[in-house]
Amino acid sequence: MFDSIYTSIGVTPSQFFIMAAASLIAGFVYAWIISFRIRAKKRFFIVTAVVPFVVAAVITFVSGNIGAGVAVGGAFSLIRFRSAPGSADEITSLLVAMGSGIAFGMGYVAYGVVILLGMAMIYLVLSLLPIFEHKSMSEERLLRITIPESLEYAGAFDDTFHHYLKSFENAGVKTTGMGSMFRLSFKIVMKDPSEEKAFIDELRTKNGNLEIAVTPYTEPQNQL
Repeated sequence: MFDSIYTSIGVTPSQFFIMAAASLIAGFVYAWIISFRIRAKKRFFIVTAVVPFVVAAVITFVSGNIGAGVAVGGAFSLIRFRSAPGSADEITSLLVAMGSGIAFGMGYVAYGVVILLGMAMIYLVLSLLPIFEHKSMSEERLLRITIPESLEYAGAFDDTFHHYLKSFENAGVKTTGMGSMFRLSFKIVMKDPSEEKAFIDELRTKNGNLEIAVTPYTEPQNQL
């Protein structure tokens, strides 16, 4: 059952279509399962569903051909650098799909199915369990304050921060409005979340009633 369906003499049409059917069916089931936990557009899940077959087909046809393997590797690298960076969930799901595609491409259909569906169930269970959720991190917020160019922002909000915040950390400064304003970013933890409105109101009196935003804190490539 876990032996390769391919033979040493080559790949027959029936073997190829068995591999194609198994990889496509397992890929669509895998994409359907992870769609319950990953926020993404429909086309992402469609791509994830067909990736195992695409990788498997490539592995099948370049097997033993070094030149073709190098050419395909170069093509994949071009696709990678022309792609927008995704979330950790999206990147991981695609890596799993590609890994199973290698198994399918070598004829190990059962292993490919186990990798896809097994990893989908593991991801689903781990995402439902209350683990890796640290209370201190869930309390962190990203504060963005827009100020006029004329305001000296160093220490301008420290008294308000000390009154309302348990902790705060400068997360960067960015010019905006054609250089006429600055946008300050801070990683903050409120002493009392119910005082958020009062906190924002006090900041508004100091930044000229310009834009202020408080959002959940994440670690994207560009916080500003």
